[in-house]
Amino acid sequence: MQWARYTVAGLALACALAVPARAQDDRMTPIATPAQPTAIVLDTGKLPGSTAPEAWHSQYGSVFARNVTVATLTPFLPDPAKATGAAVVVAPGGGFRTLSMENEGWQVARALAEKGVAAFVLKYRLNPTPVDMPGFERSMREMFSATAVRPPRPSPEQAMADLAPQIADARAAFALIRRRAGEWKIDPDRIGMIGFSAGAMLTMATTLAGQDAKPAFIANIYGPLAPMTPPADAPPMFVALAADDPFFAQGGFGLIDSWRTAKRPVEFHFFEQGGHGFGMYPKETTSTGWFDSYVRWIGMHGMLKRAH
Repeated sequence: MQWARYTVAGLALACALAVPARAQDDRMTPIATPAQPTAIVLDTGKLPGSTAPEAWHSQYGSVFARNVTVATLTPFLPDPAKATGAAVVVAPGGGFRTLSMENEGWQVARALAEKGVAAFVLKYRLNPTPVDMPGFERSMREMFSATAVRPPRPSPEQAMADLAPQIADARAAFALIRRRAGEWKIDPDRIGMIGFSAGAMLTMATTLAGQDAKPAFIANIYGPLAPMTPPADAPPMFVALAADDPFFAQGGFGLIDSWRTAKRPVEFHFFEQGGHGFGMYPKETTSTGWFDSYVRWIGMHGMLKRAH
């Protein structure tokens, strides 16, 4: 399993905030924590050693969270009249330092619910960042500077350990949805996962090492595409990436080849333009069509057929 290579390709680079490339000069503005009345606290506990309080900010016309120390899952359930019985865990991106909760979370979940798919936004635990906004901004600039010290390539065991809290959060999300599947009118065998950037890495980690999570279908949206050894029963995978993505467009398409070599279903959309972090932002590029293609894809796999 080439997990270490996959993780290095992403962790060194995917710490970018999942944002539209054309708006790189927008400032981060602290905001009050939004009301999340339907968020369910997962049973994975508080991130060990964490002291900074959870904080939120606006940027690029969207909303982000950081210093998340307690994981939650927020359901977006479809109208019962159009519910299909399928469900998707939505993992926003942000380099495991922040979470693009609106563009890659809530908006995706609402759009899925409109299609009859129950969606659950996973606010997973994050690596700590400076409490004050200037300190956070400075830490991000330093990380991306040309002189930044890159960590040595971790062993597969260390790479997996580094994501252990997030994998635990994903497992807890799947367990909760299956536990309440009857209440939420969900087929426990039709629960998938979609992730963006770092959330795509978490989606792949959950597929590889999530043990009982076992997503029925997965989507990797502008995550790294380094090769890996898929499980024998690897789920169907949907991948979307822009050719001008500054982080992952030049790393080859080994992940696609891995799925094809294993004779597992995979669909890959390589958009000419879109940058990194396009998510649900409306843009004048064909990358904006990724969501419609994704919905058609899950429909092709029978996820939009209503259970009787």
